[in-house]
Order: sequence, then C-alpha cells, then structure tokens
Amino acid sequence: MLIANPRSSRSSYPEELQSILNIQSADESGAWLANWDQICQSATPLWDLPDAAAALGVARVSLKDESFRSPLGSFKALGAPIALIRLILRHWHTHDLDPKGLLGGKYAMLLANVTVVSATDGNHGKSLAAAARDIGCRCVVVLHANVSVEREEAIAQCGATIIRIKGSYDDSVEHAAKLAAENGWHVVSDTSYEGYEVIPRDVMQGYGVISAEVVQRLDGAAVRPFTHVFLQGGVGGLAAGVASYFWERYGSQRPSFIVVEPQQADCLFQSAITGHATKATGTVDSIMAGLACGEASPLAWKFLERCVDYFMTITDEDAVAAMQSLAAGSERDIPVVAGESGAAGYAGLAVAMRSKEFSRIAGLGPESHVLVINSEGATAPAVYRALVGESAEEVLTRQSEWIRALVH
Repeated sequence: MLIANPRSSRSSYPEELQSILNIQSADESGAWLANWDQICQSATPLWDLPDAAAALGVARVSLKDESFRSPLGSFKALGAPIALIRLILRHWHTHDLDPKGLLGGKYAMLLANVTVVSATDGNHGKSLAAAARDIGCRCVVVLHANVSVEREEAIAQCGATIIRIKGSYDDSVEHAAKLAAENGWHVVSDTSYEGYEVIPRDVMQGYGVISAEVVQRLDGAAVRPFTHVFLQGGVGGLAAGVASYFWERYGSQRPSFIVVEPQQADCLFQSAITGHATKATGTVDSIMAGLACGEASPLAWKFLERCVDYFMTITDEDAVAAMQSLAAGSERDIPVVAGESGAAGYAGLAVAMRSKEFSRIAGLGPESHVLVINSEGATAPAVYRALVGESAEEVLTRQSEWIRALVH
C-alpha cells in the first residue's frame, strides 16, 4: 500500500522543529563519535547502483551503506551513544566533562554506579550496551518475546544484563520504564512517549550524521541531490533524523520522502491516516525486526507529519527479495550485505516501481534520482543466511572481488 500525506509541507524548515533537531547538533554528534573505536573513522559508502536503476526504471539509485558504520552492524551506533553522552553531560554538568573523552572511559570511576536501561528489537540495545561498557556504566536491556536468541547473545556480549518479557516491543518499553522508576535507573530509549522526549531527541540527532555525510560526499551541493529518499519506518526515529537534516539544508527544494514499513507493523502509515501518532493495526511480528514496532514515536511524528510525502507498507517477502537482489549485485552494482530491516527502503522502491499507480502517485520515473539507506548489515547472521541462501561472509567475498575488479 502507498498513500500520499496531505499534511506534508514544502515550506522552509520550521523554527520550532529546528529547535529540536538541527544540522549543528548532528554535526556536533559526529565530532563526538569520531574517535570511538566502535565507529568507522571514515564516512560510510554511498554506492551507485546503475543496473538496479535501469531495471527499476529510474535515472539513478544511490545506496548509503550503514553496514560499514560499526562493528555493531547498524546505524544505531550513531544514536544510543550520543543520547548517553548528552544524558551524562546534563546530569554531571558541574564536572566539566569532555564529551569526546566519555567513550574512551575517561570518567569510568565517576560513572561506575550509573545504570541505563532500554527496550530494544536488537540494534539499539546492542549499541547502548557497547557505549555503556566503554563509558564505564552499567546497562540493562529488556527484550520482548519476538527478539531472537541470536540478537540476545550479541547484546549480552557487549556487557548488558538481559531481561526477557512476554509480549511485544511496546510491552518491553513499558517494562523498561517501570524498572527505571523502581531502581533509579536512566531510560535511554529511541522512542518517545508522554513525558519522555529529551533522550529520543538526542538519539535522532545522532542519526543526522548519515545525512551530513551524504551532503559532504556531494561537496555540499546547494541544490537537492536526490528527487526521492526512501526511509525505514519503525517508530520513526531514523526517518526524522535523516529527513530533518535534508529539510533544513534544502528547505522548500527538499527531496520527496517516502517512509516504508512492514504491513503488520504499520504505525506510521496509520498515523498518516489518523493525523496523529498512533498504533499499528497488525500483529507486529515481521521478519524486519528493527521495524516491528507497534506504536509511533510522538516526537518523531512531529517531523514526519510535515515532511514525509508518502507512506507505504511492504511484505516480508518484499524485504527478502530486496536482500537477495542487493546481495547478488551485478557487473556494475556492488554486492551489498543488507539485513532484513536494512533492505526495506530498497524493497519499497522496487514495490513502488512495479506499480504504475504507486510510481505515478509518488512522482517516480525515468528522471528520478533515488537515495535508499541500508540501515544494517547481517546483524542476525543465521537469519541472514536462511533468507538470502548464503552467508554474509560469502557476499562480502564477492563484494571485495567486485571492488578489486573496479580498481584494476
């Protein structure tokens, strides 16, 4: 399904939104993370996929590959650490802490008795656990019933204490908040709820680094470099962090934004219909684990309701097909390791271009230059192998061979 958002605006970036998310804070976040050993020291690749563009019927497809972002495997490495840094700077403001020194463990003794807690579908919790470990504080992660054992083990390896509950992601969010209230812990969540917006804002500021790198790669082009940007849904944090940066940068000339979600976890799609942040209508059990969220973030929705032009849903089968297509590559397209959620934006583009109605509504065609974001690599390697038919290592071997052939 694809619908147009009647509330989207082509105005300049509003001041009230700029006071929440802005280019300055995103750039500051990037500087703070620059020396962390869990972050790639260079910008993640922006691949051109000319054969995919030709097959889909658009002028150009560019893929921002966040599988290169971190050993943690996803773009979430940009959000949780920044939120934790800003939380510490607020609570220990009298200590004149150096934000760049926090992730190096410079203040571990001061923070040894601090505990942070969060719910997660996988990637946010792993990134928070790694940041807490390196900063020197403790971390508790709440997992719901649908999070795989493989993802649980990866989070535990980063030093977190794991608590399992029955129910959905939204149930785990509530449980994390309850634990924090009972124990005096700090919730570091990537979704907002009533009375809790500051930290989700900080998480989204970190995601702006993705847009900043794209702009820098394109030499700071003043004219929008893309006609369309496909963004993964979830609770809305990634979409808001990336889109707000481009909106502030390009103003009324911003690209068209299309948010993609699983059919059974369509909280943003439903929010577009109702006009306010609301819940999904489905079972919220998608293989796209990072997008299997039942309720939109009200803070993220403040941005999305005004700048996302189209909302769409895809099936799990669409995501798997996109994973396989990206892994295969071609003579001119590099093979890409994209996880279940990572492939969702590309899957959305493929679905839209298969439908004359969808492509017409979204203004997609032979002149379109589309940006998609591979938000994660094979963060669940066994799941990746089962869905793609080969391991991530095999795809990476072909990727290396493709790059060598290009160089020579």
